[in-house]
Amino acid sequence: MERRACLLALTAAACSAAVPGLRAQVAARPPAEVLAELPEARLRGSGRLRYFGLHIYDARLWVGPDYPVAAPAREDYAAHRFALELEYARSLDGEKIAERSIDEMQRAGSLPEAQRQGWLAFMTKTFPNVAAGSRLTGLHRPGEMTRFYFNGQPAGELRDSAFAQRFFGIWLGPQTSQPALRQSLLGGAP
Repeated sequence: MERRACLLALTAAACSAAVPGLRAQVAARPPAEVLAELPEARLRGSGRLRYFGLHIYDARLWVGPDYPVAAPAREDYAAHRFALELEYARSLDGEKIAERSIDEMQRAGSLPEAQRQGWLAFMTKTFPNVAAGSRLTGLHRPGEMTRFYFNGQPAGELRDSAFAQRFFGIWLGPQTSQPALRQSLLGGAP
């Protein structure tokens, strides 16, 4: 029996060494706020954002059992419930996070000024200043709302499906400025 357990442990270690990121995915557990919204959440993918070589945050995409096994094509991700968790590696100003988010959202096309200003005001109010170790989690409920949590506590919500599509498109949409991170989050999707 001990020999069998040892062989299983060695096999698991060899597999996790051979497949990058597998060890992190096997050990990953959804945070409480994700489990409250998606009780059967599983890690779809994860990745790290670096900007000019600086580690900005680690991102994790948590999905429910109805999320397709094959990566969603184009912008089909918006048809499914999921949570996107960002764990920051450095201090950043919440207002700057909101401003960068609105700039990234416009990569999918220009926004009417009133809509842009409304979304920017919402994000500025919702996104706090972050420090190393801070977590900002966005929950997507298709056709209903986007809800944000900061370090596991509710931070704000917006009932606007156009906002959800544009916001989560920063990471998951084909127009993202970070295609390698998108690929990592969607589990290897091109």
